Formats: sequence, C-alpha cells, structure tokens
Amino acid sequence: MADIAETADQSRDLRRRPLNGALRWDTVVGALLVVLLLISFSTVNGFGNALNLSFLIGNTLPVAAIALPMTMLVAGGEIDLSVGSTVGLSGAVMGALWNHGMNINEIIVICAVLGVACGLVNALLVTKLGLPSLAVTIGTMALYRGLAQVVLGSNSVTDFPQNYLDFGSGRLGGSFLPTAALPWLVLAAAAVVVLHATGFGRSVFAVGASAEAAWFAGVRVKRVKLSLFVATGLVSALTGVFWVLHYASATYNNATGLELSVVAAVLLGGVDFDGGRGTLGGAIAGVFLLGTLQNVMSLANVSAQSQTVVTGVLLTVSVLGPRVARQVFAASIYQPTRGKL
Repeated sequence: MADIAETADQSRDLRRRPLNGALRWDTVVGALLVVLLLISFSTVNGFGNALNLSFLIGNTLPVAAIALPMTMLVAGGEIDLSVGSTVGLSGAVMGALWNHGMNINEIIVICAVLGVACGLVNALLVTKLGLPSLAVTIGTMALYRGLAQVVLGSNSVTDFPQNYLDFGSGRLGGSFLPTAALPWLVLAAAAVVVLHATGFGRSVFAVGASAEAAWFAGVRVKRVKLSLFVATGLVSALTGVFWVLHYASATYNNATGLELSVVAAVLLGGVDFDGGRGTLGGAIAGVFLLGTLQNVMSLANVSAQSQTVVTGVLLTVSVLGPRVARQVFAASIYQPTRGKL
C-alpha cells in the first residue's frame, strides 16, 4: 500500500511539473528585469531621466500590445508571424486614406476592420484547410507587406492632426509615462482576466496542450483558434495606428521585423512554443526585459545590427530556457525509485 501511495504522489508531481516549471521561469525573467533596471539606473548615463524612460516605454508599447493576444495564440498552440506586416498595412491604409481627405476617426475604424480581416484570413486557412500556422503566416506576412506597398507606394505621410500625434508621443502631466500607456494597461488587465480567470482561457490552454483531447472534452477548438487569430489581427492593426501617431510617419515598411521582437519577448517570458503553458505576466516581463536591454544598448551606442544579434540570441534562449528550467525542477522534486517492483 505504501508503494501505491508513493506512486500516486509521483503521478501528481508529474502532472504539476509543467505548470510549476513555467512559473519558475516566469520568476527568473521577472528577477532579471528587476536586476537589469537596478543596474541601468545606477550605471547607465541618462537611463533614469524622464525623457529616456518615456522613450523606452513608448517604443516598447507596440511589442507589449501585440504580445497580449500573441501570448494567448502561442499558448493555444499556434503562432502569427504576419503581425509586423499587419501593422505596416494598417499604417499604409491610414496614410493613404488621410491623403484622400477622410476623417481620422473613420480611418481608425477602417483600420480596425482591416485587422479583423487579416486575422480572419489567417484563421480560416489554419482552421478550415488545416494548414500549419507557421507556414500560413509566413505567406501572409509577405502578402500584407506587399499590399502595404501597393496602397501607399514609396510615399511617406506625416501631416496628421497634432492632437492625435500628442496622444501617440505625449506624456501624462510631464511625467515619464506615455499617454498611450493608459489604454495598454486597460487592455493588459482585460487580457490577464480573460486568459487566467475565465472558461475561455482554460479552453485556450486545453487546446494548446492537446487539440484532440480538448475537442473530446467539448471545447470548440476551431472557434477558439479563430477568435485568437482575429484578436491578434485587430490588436496588430490598432498598433499600426499607434505606430503612425507615435513616430509621426506612415510608410509601407513601418514595423518591419516587429514580429521577431514580439515572438522573442513572448517566448522569453516562458510561454511554451508547443502550446499549453505560459502566463501573461511572464510575457509582459519578457517584453520589458527585451525593451530595456535594447534601450540600454542604444544608450551605449551599440549598433542596430548587434542589437538584432542579441534579439536572436534571446529568441534561442527563450525556447531552450523554460524547457531546461522544467527539467531541472523535475529532477529536484522527483527521483525515480530504483530496485522496486
């Protein structure tokens, strides 16, 4: 009977192991962020002034916004590499429509609908045709970027209304906090509740862990994935609007390469690329760890090429790190019993 009880305890440990391993990695990423901030405030010239902090947060917000639905999508076992191109397409459409004299509020609504359409295309190709999301979104990444160039060409649009530009690049009451950080905080809070405190969030993790098992359990797998792709497209398009207002420029190549930063930050935060594991807290910590590191490298006059190399290294570490952490954690809590029948 003692052996049976021991086996049951080991089985419970095995079932808890993936979640505990993910949480431990989240803690590591959060701790690294805190250490990096402390070192940067104390040793990097200019890091702690309000202008630089506002610059850091403002430049990180596009990645932070898209990382919210991307975390859910990756936790659900899929990925979207077309987010940067969706941002660029939304910005190109915004610039073209503004040039044609359309009201900017109407333009924002059109861009939002465009984002939903881009996400829906990805979703239908994945859910209806059964194509892998990695291959699908590599294709739509090129498609949406090409459409952006068709819409706007090589033109650059910069004469947007000043009150909207102030929202994109302004600060709250002269503080270091960008104005646009407030809607992001609301969106982040809503995303945390949806993923970690609702039945839909539990369905996302179930689909990511095993779509077939989730289907047998009554989860509408295709509907869940479709919702995640559409949400990612919508947030990416609205991020395209913010990008234009923040940098005061609409061009077809806005946000080129943004998808690499988003995926690197999400995976760095401990979200498992295979799906079924991860937290939004870890993803947000990964976003700001990557953003802070890039800001520090810029202050230290590190070249853009070297920063890209660092991002690539972090992407590799983010894939390997959580797996290694889970294995180390598993080894620390469970030792196989030898010599027993």
